[in-house]
Amino acid sequence: MSDAAQSTAAEVRAAAEAVKTALDRHLAAVERRSGEDDPAVYEAFNQLAAAAEVYDELLYDRYDEVTPFEIPGAEDALPPYAGPEEPNALSVLIRRDYAVAEPQRLLAQAQRIEAAEGEDGAPASGTVHGALGLLFGEFEPDEIASRHKEFGLEEGDSTLWVTAADEPAEPGEWLEAPFEQVDPQQVVCRFDVSAVFDDEIDDIDDEDDEDTDGLEDELDSDLDEDLEPLDADRR
Repeated sequence: MSDAAQSTAAEVRAAAEAVKTALDRHLAAVERRSGEDDPAVYEAFNQLAAAAEVYDELLYDRYDEVTPFEIPGAEDALPPYAGPEEPNALSVLIRRDYAVAEPQRLLAQAQRIEAAEGEDGAPASGTVHGALGLLFGEFEPDEIASRHKEFGLEEGDSTLWVTAADEPAEPGEWLEAPFEQVDPQQVVCRFDVSAVFDDEIDDIDDEDDEDTDGLEDELDSDLDEDLEPLDADRR
């Protein structure tokens, strides 16, 4: 075995030891937690997640093997809230993803908007990006979200974040970079919509169906056993 292979194996072993250390550190932080949002627990969680991710990657690279567990990354969770207790201002950040599923439907809608406005010059509705500009210029985002199929769009993931602040922003203060100054510790709440969640629900439903089928088979078997003596008495 080459030195490089030995070194890779040693890296896997070192990563495994790092996971063990991170587990001990996380447990200790949980045992000493001072409240529901203890920052020490949050930090230990992130360290455990990072160590587990490194170990999983090295294990796969070296042995083509994976771990039987999954720890969500730090980016999947918000840090403890550290904003004002009584906010005087708030910001609502919304992201909605769409796929242009039916370009012809989108273009037709844009042409109707353009015809109703009676604008002269080269039509913007002749291209998909031009049609999107007309669509979002004519309708509010919430209306587009509720009528997206009419416009040839297909919903993707979406998220809404509510962040708190001590004072409202000055007019025009953040317009050049509206999403770059978001502090996760100022987030009051968030709401996510994703097909990933639907898949998880489907998996749970499938498991429930399997459990129900097994229960029905067991009940049928018990019922048959109970009926056998009755049949014998009738004979």
